[in-house]
Amino acid sequence: MLKIKAVIFDLDGTIADTLPLCIAAFRESIEPLIERSLSDEEIIATFGPSEEGTVKALAPDSFEEGIAGYLAAYQNLHWMCPEPFSGITTLLESLKAHDVRIAMVTGKGMHSTRISLDKFQYNKYFEHIETGSPLGPRKTEGIRQVLKQWSDLEKKQAIYVGDAPSDIEASKEVGIPVVSACWAQTADADVLKKMRPDQIFYDIPSFSKWVKATS
Repeated sequence: MLKIKAVIFDLDGTIADTLPLCIAAFRESIEPLIERSLSDEEIIATFGPSEEGTVKALAPDSFEEGIAGYLAAYQNLHWMCPEPFSGITTLLESLKAHDVRIAMVTGKGMHSTRISLDKFQYNKYFEHIETGSPLGPRKTEGIRQVLKQWSDLEKKQAIYVGDAPSDIEASKEVGIPVVSACWAQTADADVLKKMRPDQIFYDIPSFSKWVKATS
């Protein structure tokens, strides 16, 4: 692999442990509208599209109320995830200090992404941010859009870092190296390993050491 000159990060489960927050916010906002309880599995099964897509799937007759309620709950419940994963801030600072470009491609919607980045005071780190679509997954498109902005780089000089199988699929479709982040409890290491990412790391210090050595 060529020297790494750019890193594209996922958000949920990679930058911070926000998945439990997302599930709690959906439950708080959607259950009153549909007058029944939702399991974690039922909520997670709708993921792929942004939050708008999840609300359409779970409460199609109350979309506007549902998305407004979700964003309010996501904001109010963010105490569940007050900080990013330990070591991420130091990593981002180090990458910037070594002139490594940083971007984000997430399946989250624009509004919830901004809530979390504002909470973490992280807006200063990312040159480009691509968010999700209510119509379906768009990480492949998002990565391509970021690479267009970095037209002076070769594809192999950028890596994508994410915790989900779909991150591996999107990266391989685009043709850039992919690093599987297994430092969140929600990551399924066995599934990720079977999909053969270029690298897999189980803790942030190990990833930080590797990316510094290759950039």
